[in-house]
Amino acid sequence: MTTVLPRVFPTVVHMLLEAAAVRPDAPALVFGDRQLDYRRYATSVAAFAAELDACGVRGARVATLLPNSIEACIAGFAVPAAGAQHVPLNPLYTARELQQILEDASPAVLVIDERLLGAGEPAAAAARVPRTLVVGPQSRRLDAPAQHPGSLPLPDPDQLALLQYTGGTTGLPKGVNLTHRAIAVNVAQREGVLPTRTDAERILCVMPLFHSYAMAMGLFLAPYCRGCLVVLERYQPDVLFETITRERITIFPGSPTLFVGLMAHPGFARTDWSSVHTCYSGAAPLAAETLRRWRDAVGAPVYEGYGQTEAGPVLSFNPVGGPIKPGSVGIPVAQTTLEVVDVETGTRVLPAGERGEIRARGPQLMQGYRNRKDETAQALRGGWLYTGDIGEFDRDGYLFVRDRKKDMVIVGGYNVYPREIEDVLSAHSAVAEAAAVGAPDSYRGEIVRAYVVLRAAATVSPEALLAHCAANLAKYKVPATLELVDALPKTSVSKTDKQALRARARVRS
Repeated sequence: MTTVLPRVFPTVVHMLLEAAAVRPDAPALVFGDRQLDYRRYATSVAAFAAELDACGVRGARVATLLPNSIEACIAGFAVPAAGAQHVPLNPLYTARELQQILEDASPAVLVIDERLLGAGEPAAAAARVPRTLVVGPQSRRLDAPAQHPGSLPLPDPDQLALLQYTGGTTGLPKGVNLTHRAIAVNVAQREGVLPTRTDAERILCVMPLFHSYAMAMGLFLAPYCRGCLVVLERYQPDVLFETITRERITIFPGSPTLFVGLMAHPGFARTDWSSVHTCYSGAAPLAAETLRRWRDAVGAPVYEGYGQTEAGPVLSFNPVGGPIKPGSVGIPVAQTTLEVVDVETGTRVLPAGERGEIRARGPQLMQGYRNRKDETAQALRGGWLYTGDIGEFDRDGYLFVRDRKKDMVIVGGYNVYPREIEDVLSAHSAVAEAAAVGAPDSYRGEIVRAYVVLRAAATVSPEALLAHCAANLAKYKVPATLELVDALPKTSVSKTDKQALRARARVRS
């Protein structure tokens, strides 16, 4: 089954500009009791882009530390419109984690929500960010008056648009450089497999807007189809159920953790799902039983896809109009080639039914990692992106992702790198050695289990070590369990035997 590439805009800013020209009075954004039509949306973006431009950001980077909000949506278009590269930061990060990224990104400006100053301000100061713009309920809002005279500037499609940070093999985050053209073509590629109804969609955004998934399947999807994006600040089941009914949501992008949690809530059965015709799932594997239960209860299919930040991010999806295969992430999007190759050389293409590393080629791929020459050379080889994921194709050309080469754990859709957790634990004065591994979990997909060897004569409780983690790591990175052990298992070359630890962790699951 092949897919056709529909209309491709030069940049996502072009999408917003056309939506405002064609449907100026149509609803564009809803956030609680705040609403913007497309005219107000575009003028707000233009006004903030002009302010950023006056700060001298053109050709530089602008970081944003914002929870889901109208401000996050406006900034998501205003930064690229100002000719800068957008660096969206995770609002859950601690000051230590933010400082690492800010030092690497070296932004000219940090746009920060007033409620996040506790972590963001010291991180920005330590990273010597020249300027900070504070927004929020008690500071300032970014929705400008509809009569704002400024025009919406259009960026160069071949310039860098996004610097999105993902985990590194060393535990340090690495920034993915994406051009305007790569992002815009990926929106069209998604549309080719999952077509929307122009001027008719109401899309729920509960996924975090700093993440590539929420950007692709919410923030940028809405202006492409000239629909309305209904944004929730955070995941609260009661609020989500009420919003589905009140706002007559038609498209619901979610994740396996979200779907499982909602179905377990008493409010699920009382919610009117009749307006929802399509659901998307990404960020982690979706269990076949979850897909079946959701479809039977809601009456709308869940289309599961696959991608990476390095790929703009969408690589494949189960297509509308084609079979939805439980456990599969579907077929490649238009103008994209996916192959499964042998793990040893990465050059021998394997036939259907054989497992190997998934590699991708297409116009949505990243330019490389910022300041990571060696890791870029490892990921991008001969025009291919080597994903580090293990998969196989069936005879119909549907892809199944089976495992990961990298020592990564996906907790509720978030990438967690054990090395970072181990480094934080090892920094504690009582710790001699630490190891962290993933284990299956019916709700989060995976959880992290940590194992710690204490220094001689040192005494500290597992609870104290978990508190140490909580002070230095985002909540989802904190191990679910921490066990004090006399020694870590070792391989023949004296390395920590992660395979043995994973087996031990699975026994407890």
